Amino acid sequence: MKTLTVFTPTYNRAYCLHKCYESLIKQPNQDFVWLIIDDGSTDNTKELVASWVKEEKIDIIYHYQENQGMHGGHNAAYRLTETVLNVCIDSDDCMGENAVQKILDAWEIIKDKPHYAGIVGLDADPDGNIIGTSIPENIEETTLYELYHTHNVLGDKKLVYRTEVVKKYPPYPIFEGERFVPLGYLYQLIDQDYKLLPLNEVLCDVEYMPDGSSLNILKQYRRHPKGFAFSRKSRMQLAKNFKDRFKNAIHYVSSAIFTKNFSFLKESPKKLTTFLAIPFGVLLNLYIRYKTKDDF
Repeated sequence: MKTLTVFTPTYNRAYCLHKCYESLIKQPNQDFVWLIIDDGSTDNTKELVASWVKEEKIDIIYHYQENQGMHGGHNAAYRLTETVLNVCIDSDDCMGENAVQKILDAWEIIKDKPHYAGIVGLDADPDGNIIGTSIPENIEETTLYELYHTHNVLGDKKLVYRTEVVKKYPPYPIFEGERFVPLGYLYQLIDQDYKLLPLNEVLCDVEYMPDGSSLNILKQYRRHPKGFAFSRKSRMQLAKNFKDRFKNAIHYVSSAIFTKNFSFLKESPKKLTTFLAIPFGVLLNLYIRYKTKDDF
């Protein structure tokens, strides 16, 4: 069995998925399987992947499911992965140069240390520039929360997890009529129990596409308020300080207004903080409505 699963949730991305494929066949170390989660695509993704399977250049597993959104794709990937490690490379991204070898080298350091959930590495743009900032060299272990809030690291980072760890936690919930729950929900749960090994190496080349979630976050807030409210409740519960609790309470209030959930205060894990956040949540809701008015 291979050591690493590279999984890619995809939805109507046949036009760019080949870039991810090409980055994988170029990896000097082929100790991985590519798991493609086709989340209900209506383009020629299935036929395209079938042609790659016939080429037999890398090991490919193809799984089709009805559209559930990015988090539903992650649920399927974690359920289907059988290798020791897993990493998500999005359908519009590429595996970094020699990234598989870098991951496996780092794995040798922590594989016998069960308090490590995995590895956190760097993302770069197509020109090779680090997304955000690098990780301070003096950090030997961290959580994702500590990386951003204690060490003040900026920008998206790439997570490589032990498969047995992610399987311990509940899947992302699926809300009827919605297709998005922030992936950070799971990462924050893992943070409570495990550490990550920092790796100051580029593992993924990222290109933010016009139809991607990163560039459409305000639309996501409005289209998927149940998913965001769920995430904000969890973040309030696990926040390390009042500032983080209050920020998430504001977003929780805003999402509750979109869903017309008038029991939001009763359902909040931090009722006083949520009560104080109501005026700011109302303002945030109005701001999101204004900024997205042309799309709804």
